[in-house]
Amino acid sequence: MNKFITTVSAISLALVTTYSNAKVTAEQAAQLGDSLTPIGAVKAGNTAGTIPAWDGGLNSTNTAKSADDGRPANPFADDKPLFTISNANLATYKANLSPGQLAMFAKYPEYTMPVYQTRRTAAYPDDLYGVIKKNATQAELLKGGNGVTNFDTTIPFPVPENALEVIWNHITRYRGGSAERLFAAIPVQQDGSFVPVTMQDQLVWPEFLQGGRNSEDDNVLFYYLQLITAPARLTGTALLVHETIDQVKEARRAWVYNAGQRRVRRAPNVAYDGPAAGTDGLRTSDNYDMYNGAPDRYDWKLIGKKELYIPYNSYKLLDTNAKYSDIIQKGHMNPDFLRYELHRVWEIEATLKEGERHIYAKRTFFIDEDTWGASVIDHYDGRGELWKMAEAYNLMFHDVNTPWMAVEALYDLNSGRYLATGLSNEEPRFMTWGKEANRRDFSSSALRRLGR
Repeated sequence: MNKFITTVSAISLALVTTYSNAKVTAEQAAQLGDSLTPIGAVKAGNTAGTIPAWDGGLNSTNTAKSADDGRPANPFADDKPLFTISNANLATYKANLSPGQLAMFAKYPEYTMPVYQTRRTAAYPDDLYGVIKKNATQAELLKGGNGVTNFDTTIPFPVPENALEVIWNHITRYRGGSAERLFAAIPVQQDGSFVPVTMQDQLVWPEFLQGGRNSEDDNVLFYYLQLITAPARLTGTALLVHETIDQVKEARRAWVYNAGQRRVRRAPNVAYDGPAAGTDGLRTSDNYDMYNGAPDRYDWKLIGKKELYIPYNSYKLLDTNAKYSDIIQKGHMNPDFLRYELHRVWEIEATLKEGERHIYAKRTFFIDEDTWGASVIDHYDGRGELWKMAEAYNLMFHDVNTPWMAVEALYDLNSGRYLATGLSNEEPRFMTWGKEANRRDFSSSALRRLGR
């Protein structure tokens, strides 16, 4: 456990002021593991009995080992939908849907959502639970909420008191420490046609690098590397990111290798609403992983908690017997491969600050209380009109005690186009966990070699 405990030091504490005294009392922290789960969700079920109590989730000790670590076996393969939401019965369920989800029904008359029994499968490695409890009494926000200090590894605010604390829990949530993926990002046109863009990426926290964290990692949350492998016109395009903890003090460090120009250049536009490579203009840089980066351009408001139908236990999306053409349909993904469940979520509203610029004037986040992952995000344009809806198709990688997602989708409600990122059905592998990496692997010179 010691190798992936990150003690994030106070970032120039003498030069900054805190956003708020975010530390909770020892009595409040004592709720963790008692009335709250060890990472801060309400342990009890709901009064209607439609959300069960959390009983520890799925992990490597209570599930069968998968033949493919990267594609964990579906422990609920025999489950059948309890019901299916359609336009015919939408009024019955609309209170538990986001405005963006409701807009999908309005745009696509054939659209459906299969709803299954709620299974609270989320779990972290046991050794992290004590770390998170300690975070509750010592972590603080800095610089108007644009940085975090005095926390270890993940989830600085398991008992959050404002919207920015919830967002930082999403940004810092546990994703395995060191992971490599091989997947397709698929921009889907209005008529349903598509050309997959295949990629491999690697995400590593400094503690997992050879030799562990050192002074070079000051203000670094994680390192990220992405390489496009197809189609031919994009092959060799590569991206390197050193994700900073306080991106206002020090902007995200990013470089791109352009295969056509055969050179590496700094990429300050890999942030906020800068366009993302390989997405046909459908995604901004901060749409990746549902939301990432500095939160300083928005005012954040905590609305509260609600019960929402969100994608969960999305094991069907890992089916290697399926082709991309089986899953990708005109307008939206094939609901036969989707699973929705009723879960409690934190509702957060982000409104663009006066004088700031972003293509999204407002975003409404619905963040799963059991994982701290953003599960649904509604995006509004400058006129205040609903524009895009994003969903994360959540998944518990029970072999490695890591909740994440199989796929994320971003639907453009105006054009009828959408982007599905993370599909791996036609790839020889998906996730590789715990891959050893060297700090030199995340240098600009390594980026050039990778692109070539």
